[in-house]
Amino acid sequence: MTLAFCGTENNSAAYKVNHGVLNNGCFVDALNVVPHVFLLFITFPILFIGWGSQSSKVHIHHSTWLHFPGHNLRWILTFILLFVLVCEIAEGIVSDGFSDSRHLHLYMPPGMAFLAAITSIVYYHNIETSNFPKLLIALLFYWTLAFITKTIKFVKFCDNKIGPPQLRFCLTGLLVLLYGMLLLVEINVIRVRRYVFFKKPKEVKPPEDLQDLGVRFLQPFVNLLSKGTYWWMNTFIRTAHKKPIDLKAIGKLPIAMRALTNYMLLNEAFKTQKNTDTPNPQGSKSIWCALCHAFGRPLVLSSTFRILADVLGFAGPLCVSGIVHHVGKGNITFRPRTKILGVFFISSQEFLANAYVLAVLLFFALLLQRTFLQASYYVAIETGINLRGAIQTKIYNKIMRLSTSNMSMGEMTSGQICNLVAIDTNQLMWFFFLCPNLWAMPVQIIVGVLLLYYLLGISALIGAAVIIVLAPVQYFVATKLSQAQRSTLEYSNERLKKTNELLRGIKLLKLYAWEHIFHSSVEETRQKEMTSLRAFALYTSISIFMNAAIPIAAVLITFIVHAHVFKNADFSPSVAFASLSLFHILVTPLFLLSNSLGETHKIGTTLFVNRKRPTREDWNNYNSPIRRPVKVTEAEDYFKMSHEITFIIVGQLTMIVGQVGCGKSSLLLGILGEMQKVSGNVTWNSNIPDNETGEDILYPPTVPVFQALAYASQKPWLLNATVEENITFESPFNKQRYNAVIDACSLQPDIDILPHGDQTQIGERGINLSGGQRQRISVARALYQQTNVVFLDDPFSALDIHLSDHLMQEGILNMLRDDKRTVVLVTHKLQYLPHADWIIAMKDGTIQREGTLKDIQKSETELFEHWKTLMNRQDQELEKESLIERKAVLDRKTLQSTVYSREALLQDDEEDEDETPESDDEDNLSSVFHQRAKMPWRACGKYLSSAGFLLLPLLVLSQLLKHSVMVSTDFWLAHWTWSAIAFRGAKNCSYEQECRFDHSYYSKIFTILCGLGIILCLITSIAVEWTGLKVAKKLHCLLLNKIILAPMRFFETTPLGSILNRFSADCNTIDQHIPATLECLSRSTLLCLSALAVISYVTPMFLIALVPLAVICYFIQKYFRVASRDLQQLDDSTQLPLLSHFSETVEGLTTIRAFRYESRFKQKLLEYTDANNIASLFLTAANRWLEVRMEYIGACVVLIAAVTSITDSLSHKLSSGLVGLGLTYALMVSNYLNWMVRNLADMELQLGAVKRFNSLIKTEAEKYEGLLSPAQIPQNWPDQGEIQIQNLCVRYDSTLKPVLKHVNAHISPGQKIGICGRTGSGKSSFSLAFFRMVDTFEGRIIIDGIDIAKLPLQTLRSRLSIILQDPILFSGTIRFNLDPEKKCSDSMLWEALEIAQLKHVVKALPGGLDASITEGGENFSQGQRQLFCLARAFVRKTSIFIMDEATASIDMATENILQKVVMTAFADRTVVTIAHRVHTILNADMVIVMKRGVILEYDKPEILLEQEGSVFASFVQADK
Repeated sequence: MTLAFCGTENNSAAYKVNHGVLNNGCFVDALNVVPHVFLLFITFPILFIGWGSQSSKVHIHHSTWLHFPGHNLRWILTFILLFVLVCEIAEGIVSDGFSDSRHLHLYMPPGMAFLAAITSIVYYHNIETSNFPKLLIALLFYWTLAFITKTIKFVKFCDNKIGPPQLRFCLTGLLVLLYGMLLLVEINVIRVRRYVFFKKPKEVKPPEDLQDLGVRFLQPFVNLLSKGTYWWMNTFIRTAHKKPIDLKAIGKLPIAMRALTNYMLLNEAFKTQKNTDTPNPQGSKSIWCALCHAFGRPLVLSSTFRILADVLGFAGPLCVSGIVHHVGKGNITFRPRTKILGVFFISSQEFLANAYVLAVLLFFALLLQRTFLQASYYVAIETGINLRGAIQTKIYNKIMRLSTSNMSMGEMTSGQICNLVAIDTNQLMWFFFLCPNLWAMPVQIIVGVLLLYYLLGISALIGAAVIIVLAPVQYFVATKLSQAQRSTLEYSNERLKKTNELLRGIKLLKLYAWEHIFHSSVEETRQKEMTSLRAFALYTSISIFMNAAIPIAAVLITFIVHAHVFKNADFSPSVAFASLSLFHILVTPLFLLSNSLGETHKIGTTLFVNRKRPTREDWNNYNSPIRRPVKVTEAEDYFKMSHEITFIIVGQLTMIVGQVGCGKSSLLLGILGEMQKVSGNVTWNSNIPDNETGEDILYPPTVPVFQALAYASQKPWLLNATVEENITFESPFNKQRYNAVIDACSLQPDIDILPHGDQTQIGERGINLSGGQRQRISVARALYQQTNVVFLDDPFSALDIHLSDHLMQEGILNMLRDDKRTVVLVTHKLQYLPHADWIIAMKDGTIQREGTLKDIQKSETELFEHWKTLMNRQDQELEKESLIERKAVLDRKTLQSTVYSREALLQDDEEDEDETPESDDEDNLSSVFHQRAKMPWRACGKYLSSAGFLLLPLLVLSQLLKHSVMVSTDFWLAHWTWSAIAFRGAKNCSYEQECRFDHSYYSKIFTILCGLGIILCLITSIAVEWTGLKVAKKLHCLLLNKIILAPMRFFETTPLGSILNRFSADCNTIDQHIPATLECLSRSTLLCLSALAVISYVTPMFLIALVPLAVICYFIQKYFRVASRDLQQLDDSTQLPLLSHFSETVEGLTTIRAFRYESRFKQKLLEYTDANNIASLFLTAANRWLEVRMEYIGACVVLIAAVTSITDSLSHKLSSGLVGLGLTYALMVSNYLNWMVRNLADMELQLGAVKRFNSLIKTEAEKYEGLLSPAQIPQNWPDQGEIQIQNLCVRYDSTLKPVLKHVNAHISPGQKIGICGRTGSGKSSFSLAFFRMVDTFEGRIIIDGIDIAKLPLQTLRSRLSIILQDPILFSGTIRFNLDPEKKCSDSMLWEALEIAQLKHVVKALPGGLDASITEGGENFSQGQRQLFCLARAFVRKTSIFIMDEATASIDMATENILQKVVMTAFADRTVVTIAHRVHTILNADMVIVMKRGVILEYDKPEILLEQEGSVFASFVQADK
């Protein structure tokens, strides 16, 4: 057919100009081409040639500065313009189809207009981002010309009586309106920016965010197209494929999204809420109102997007119905009746009667619907993330005002706070994500039911009723699922608590052979957890089953009723497949609505219940400072003072002494305001300046400011930072002072053996340091600060005598007192009392006596004599002599060139090892973190193989069968409906009864197939969840067995947090997440594959288009998976420092507040929160990036499937039933394609948990079996306690150097042996060798005639007793801590407590032996904990008893009593004592002096003391 601009018909009106040139329709259309040609010719040279220095006047990093007024309106109008132009092109093509020749003027001008519209927006974007507003003058002329020419056309239509019934008239009117509005937008830009027609153009500056090179999250700044398609993420995703994503790559948050900004917004909302007249301003309703006030607007926007998306979602079924209907009629439309100016005009109804038009409209509807849906998701999640940041900041602010006494009493634990931050804030975030669902879904349900009624009549309501009736069941299941999850979480927390205690006390458990007791305890809790997990799995499988089965049941009932009850009703493919799509749409909101309501209920109960805690109200009772010295008046803080005291005098050293548990630490805490004060007050001197002046404006001080002071707590508190950062503690670095502090605390030798010196990262809670190192770094921090007041709470408890003396002389006396600093020292070391300017003696929570040493000597002679005995000091000259001796020893020690591995440090600095082999492993940690491996198929195989050989085939076969049956059902439906239509078309009968189609045969088969599908849905859902349960049970059991039997070296070289993560996060992933992801992945993959197979079968031409789509899809998922994995890991890894910061703050609250560092820690919190939020936002944007692209590919699949099936059908090759089937499945592809890729990425990430589990399961266990059978070992072995050590060589690992070298010794039965030596001499290694905790590679130990290497480990360790330096107590009762094996009577337990000087303490507790001990024994002092550990060892009553520096945290008086009791009560037992304080072993039968793993001296103490040059004698001299 020939082409011509105005057509080729004879006597065509298109070429007649009798009534004037403007009355010629073809000329008017030609005139409309002029503006578009003008724009293309003007703009193309500028776009392609470009211009010199872009952004020359304004230097910004990103070309995303959108600063012209009306920017968003312009983009929206341009999008609408493009859609209207597409409709105009389509209308021109369709109407021209009725003419005898082709009229190009009907669709060429809108085609040119389409190109010009795209050019205009590209041109505008370049000009805007380059800041050249003068070039916008071209667009001003274009919009003016386009508006004029289109108005002429519209007027001529009106003149020729062409009105609204004709579609072209409506489209032209719309275009006039759009061009006019765009012209107004352009004029407004001139008015505001004044770039032409004005003398002085308006200068504008880019926002602060875009001037910051660190801001890389551009979603708030880019144009609407890039916002909707996440185009700005392309560069980021491509870069991620080349190199790993780190915090530097994702940059900083935009200002509006930072935690600080959102906290201020939330605070303002809370203030507004408080100002309103509400009866209960603190209630949950008030909190909700404040949250909605602060973050409600974005939610409304998200809900609007969601409602628009849901409404557009119904275009799919309606278009499918229309296409199948018109295809069934051969796509024949009636010839239009209107022919004016030589061309046909069609109505909108005639336009929509074309199947191809519907296919294109369906394509555009899907694009728009998916864009709106993803925009809704993004806005909701972004709002949730912003809210989470604000809430976390608010919680932190609250923590800073919490009373530490409440926390120590267990009213609020560190774990609860971490749960609040990690779980509750995330739940609130996800609730905000669910909010738009709650509001939009009722609309979706109502519209869906109305459309079903329109298609099927009453029978649709019956089907919808099935779904609606089952909705409460779904809600019930969702509620039960939530309850099961909560129950599982409770048991999981209990299991984690027990596992944590087990791992923290693993050394003690192995030494006491108690692994099986704690293993059984963890397994018992795991069994309870598994019971809850079974319930969780059951309800999850029911939920999955109902979600899959309800639409099948609804469709079955509807179609059976429709076919058999309403026999004359339309049962064509168009009705059937449109209804099928609607049912699938309808069941999703009902399922999500029930889940959302369940989630809402859960969040409501968890977030606002029992969260209010008392703050430090005692601050408000602090009087204004009026006196120079600090004063405490009758302060009752769990201890009482009988009279007013004035004791902390400026520039002097005050010492507080007293027995264990008398209230020394409590007095310090009371002065700091950390106790619950009943009465009295503390007055601080106001003349001393505060080094933290004022508070951050965000955190106004709620309490009177007292002066900052340096504080070292009894339990060392360290940051997860470098050694240097822990010492300087945010203060300016002063090298001279830093080195002086290092020397005073004797830290240089320790720093030398650290892998990276003082830049070595200290693990959480100082996990990679010994107790003494932790203590000295904590004291070093206090010494380094330039504060006028220093509080030191028992700084010598974990130090030996040499380190203590050096610290006292160089640190406290020379650095602090000589600088006239006010020092308060709590100590048990009474030998330092002569240095005190003021002494406070405490007893049973009261001040027994205070004054100078001379005052006490005069007034309290008995007390002074008691002290003198304990001090064991002759005079000051002797002290000076010992200090000189000790200094020489330290100098020699510093010169030793020893290098220890990082892991060896965990052995309390006792191994002399090489660091090199370990450093390489540490360097590999970063590469392991960013290991960008492919899909972990091996881990997947391990997971599935753990399910067993019965479940795995059932799982695979049931999935394949289910999807085969579902496809067969839909094929049968296509055949059924086509048969019904064909029968009616073929029959030409006179009686109505003869024309009725018999549905019974078809309906029976359809019912059987649907029933089979429902049964298979149930089987698959149960199979997946039961597979998950079996694997979870098996993997946890394997891991626990392996870990508990692992050698001690494993725990020393593997961070505790890493092992705990396997039992917490990874276990949770395997328990709950992998089964759901596996089910979702298999379902979405099989649905996509079956859909593509069906479409390809229906229209083989589709396969040609499928190849490029598959290639695009492959590359998108490939790039996405890499970026998603990195971002997910980054999201997790940035959450850990945040939670760690909360945990650190809670533990070090007293120290932080003492230093007045609240604002600094709050600033750190903001940084950690922003880092976590930026990772979460990038992850969200990456997910949206994927989903938008997958949805667009899905829309392309629908368009191609529709066009090919319409073409095939019109050539009479295809039935309308198969067309309907193909299109229905094409819509499914668009729904499930992104789910497939997302689940693939999730599965890849989650299988990492299996991989990590598997690596730990491969850990080799200790050799528990022995060469001797139980029958060969005497029942009461060892009964004598004789020990022979022959040529003993010991090391911690086969790759490390020996720590004991050729040691020989003989210990007779009942002897009391004392072992002493410097740090690192091998004392503790010596004691551990008895228990085979270390690798004995040469020599042997014989106890009572039996070589211990031949004994089973369990037997050996259960027959010996040891007390470790670090006191370890478990949560439970006192009875359980003393005797977990339940072998002893109450009288035996009381006897042990009496020996340990604890009987009176336990008697006073409610419940006595059944009184509870909190986690870690936090409700007892450090000294009392150590005494409980002594009592525990006494209970065992073995013939060999080892004390490893067991009295380090005990005052001298109690220690002396204990030593006497041990010597008398254990007169017949062999006792080996490793001592810090050498005087404690002076009464021993024999003394062993060790150095570098070798015995230097071995003899009776009196003989060694008499020997000239004896090392032991020098130790005793130094200890006096």
